[in-house]
Amino acid sequence: MGKGELRVAGVWGRAGGVVRGTLIASAIALVAGLGIGFAAGEPVRADDVVPARKLPADLCERLGDISAMLPENASPVFAQTGTGEVRCRALAEESSQKTYTAAAVSVRITPYGGKIAGEGEPPFRPDQVARKAFDREKGALVRDRPYPTRIDRQGRTGGEDWKISVVVLRDDLVVQVDYEAHPVTREKAEGAALVLADRAIWEAK
Repeated sequence: MGKGELRVAGVWGRAGGVVRGTLIASAIALVAGLGIGFAAGEPVRADDVVPARKLPADLCERLGDISAMLPENASPVFAQTGTGEVRCRALAEESSQKTYTAAAVSVRITPYGGKIAGEGEPPFRPDQVARKAFDREKGALVRDRPYPTRIDRQGRTGGEDWKISVVVLRDDLVVQVDYEAHPVTREKAEGAALVLADRAIWEAK
């Protein structure tokens, strides 16, 4: 038992009914994560809302080697855009290749901030806002993953032309990887997209 607990226990033994009632009310408010102002219906101020975190300026570079996802003679380097929401993109167009092959890889990393809720309610936390965004994404939920994951698969000509979209949620972050390539099997495209999404989650944490 820590100092705070000992003190509460001591006060509890000496306090009258009014003090005990105050302690109970304070404990409930603390556990529920509510400030007294919110409970009383006072307006939420802008500084009560947690802002979105800032992502590393070199986040796309941190994602590492993506050469295995592109044709052999393509440049395995991401171009990065955005500051709040970061986008990484690499492209190998068919017209630039000697053989019938092409690929496009894009990664979108979005850190969510909190949002104002209803009147008299505490603001939504960043992880709650991120969860709502994740739940709106299309794709089937994937089992046995370390983080909530959705996958959408679009197969095209001959079973070797695929667009795989992977969306992963971790706390206040949502990462989406879109991978289009041919020729490639669905299993290889899907596996590569999942690995890249996990890498983005790790580097953005």
